[in-house]
Amino acid sequence: MATLPHQDGNRFAWRNGNRFELLVDGGRFFPVMLTAIKSAQRHVLLEMYLFESGRIGTEFIDVLTAAAARGVQVYLLLDDFGARELHRHDRHRLITAGVHVAFYNPLRYGALRRNLWRDHRKLLTIDGTVAFVGGAGITDEFSAADPRHWHDVMLTIRGPDVADWQRLFEQTWNAWGRPLLTLPRVPLTPLPDGRAGRVTLNEPTRMEIKRSLVKRVRNAERRVWISTAYFIPSWKIRRALRHAARQGADVRLLLPGPHTDHPAVRHAGRRYYTKLLAAGVRIFEYQPRFLHAKMLLCDHWVSIGSSNIDRWNLSWNLEANQEIDDQNFAKQVAALFEADFAQSREFLVTQWRQRSLRRRLQERFWGVVELWLERFSQHRGPRPRR
Repeated sequence: MATLPHQDGNRFAWRNGNRFELLVDGGRFFPVMLTAIKSAQRHVLLEMYLFESGRIGTEFIDVLTAAAARGVQVYLLLDDFGARELHRHDRHRLITAGVHVAFYNPLRYGALRRNLWRDHRKLLTIDGTVAFVGGAGITDEFSAADPRHWHDVMLTIRGPDVADWQRLFEQTWNAWGRPLLTLPRVPLTPLPDGRAGRVTLNEPTRMEIKRSLVKRVRNAERRVWISTAYFIPSWKIRRALRHAARQGADVRLLLPGPHTDHPAVRHAGRRYYTKLLAAGVRIFEYQPRFLHAKMLLCDHWVSIGSSNIDRWNLSWNLEANQEIDDQNFAKQVAALFEADFAQSREFLVTQWRQRSLRRRLQERFWGVVELWLERFSQHRGPRPRR
């Protein structure tokens, strides 16, 4: 069993005895999540950034309202911006069925800076025994029925870390929702043959995910593989990546290709390619579909969750990742990376330097916009409801 690193000032500690299952794409993770809700006996806690009306949304509303009807306590915490496509009749269905619904940082006319702060987490816990975390939302874009469905992953978690995920939901709910939620503490009982894991956060006053990533990249001996839907890294992250590559680590970035929901963000992030490629970082752009997965792999350390590697995510959003320290699980994640690299276009530094003037101008323009937005948004975040 892995030796547990010290806590490093993080809210939650490393805990042994967890079991993790990697679920790839909506055709795999949605059925498992829906089945788990159907089996709930005490409580269902669901925190989501994207929750939209549609086929997938209806499937989740059906099982959530059915759970509430049989006496399960159901709490649904949604980001107010991310739930703007959740139609009024669907909201009414949830509330009239007895589902407790709350919205993080409701949008306010004229509150431009305040409105930038969002709850980007994706978390489902059931009965204190199982948790699901990752990068997906409850929308039809992740449905396997769509041939261009977004490529993403979710984790199933069992073991002591579930208690920390439940506590995290409870704390966020009590800041923004009513009635106040007080759940019995989950025993921190390690499971046989479990793995070491830790919950890491990003909040207005806490930058655990970024700090953990930078530390792991700097200390990487063999590999640093990163998958992210949006790539606008801070100076510290760029420096750590270049340093790791120059020290001989296999540093690779798996980024969206032509399919993306925010082309401007792709252009803004591409302006960093030249220096990274020159330092030995390998860059791959995924071709078949929109790459939405957020996965970090440094040697045998893995971090999977809601956080992208961009300054906007790391500055404005509530984020949460599951860290795993286990060689066998790292092999599973590496195999997924290899499969995705095989479906990607790799850029070489000489090739990249020959890109067109139009692309260079796009990178420069959106880079200026990104820097302006970062300066514009400097404030301490929204005040919770009390």
